[in-house]
Amino acid sequence: MTSAANSSGALPASVDAMLELLTSRGYLAERSLATVTYLSLRMGRPLFLEGEAGVGKTEIAKVLSAALGRKLIRLQCYEGLDVSSAVYEWNSAAQMIAIRMAEAAGDTDRDQLSSDIFADRYMIKRPLLQALEPDVAGPPVLLIDELDRADEAFEAYLLEILSDFQVTIPEFGTVKAPHPPIVIITSNRTREIHDALKRRCLYHWVDYPAAERELAIVKTRVPGISAKLSQQVVRFVQALRNQDFYKSPGVAETIDWATALSELDARSLTPQLVGDTLGALLKYQDDITRMQGDTLQKVLKDATSEN
Repeated sequence: MTSAANSSGALPASVDAMLELLTSRGYLAERSLATVTYLSLRMGRPLFLEGEAGVGKTEIAKVLSAALGRKLIRLQCYEGLDVSSAVYEWNSAAQMIAIRMAEAAGDTDRDQLSSDIFADRYMIKRPLLQALEPDVAGPPVLLIDELDRADEAFEAYLLEILSDFQVTIPEFGTVKAPHPPIVIITSNRTREIHDALKRRCLYHWVDYPAAERELAIVKTRVPGISAKLSQQVVRFVQALRNQDFYKSPGVAETIDWATALSELDARSLTPQLVGDTLGALLKYQDDITRMQGDTLQKVLKDATSEN
């Protein structure tokens, strides 16, 4: 795929083209992930990505948006998320002003007034409704991030949108997308997502990368890091994932740590350096405490070994 094709918003024509598109934006994906992403675009089906936090699920949506020249619309899920925050709500203040003005003008046609105040201009459009609107650049990329944080009731509400790419608004009518958006749904699997929603999507589990791929990612995202230090960083992180931690470091943490070490002009890992910068890699005090003494020495020795 040429850069011109990317800038015009054309969809990749093959799995290899998808791999090239992702790589061109610094996302080094496994072929299986590139394949399911390609199929999602070609089939017009939402892509449901599960995996540990920090493995690159959200980044897929950002990369697709940038590479295809499409608008990125993000819905960050949380407990208590409802229709007024995710889909739409009415501008009640503006509606009240319109009612008062109509009354002052002597307009007493209640049916006409009701129709007027529930017009499009009084609607505050939230991410899900925005994603259904036409766009000259092409259908946007809709990122529904960390769906597992939302309530099951909201998850059920998504079924209409993901099935027919439309929203029914009682006072307004049905809003249907002229062309379906590109939908990426992510979950950290803090709870199971219902089968009814999964059936509407193509599914992929995004795992931690193998050492070779993670090393390539570090070199791409932290270009100033030395070859020796990048290898030590990846070996250290890979070893940490075998420990019994509350939260193992993801790829995002690997990049953060490598960046921090590079900013410190480090050339090799030392006990002092690792101890001072573990907060860029591990985000829970219990995990940091566990990485002290003999455990740190052992992991560090394996990571810095020349063999």
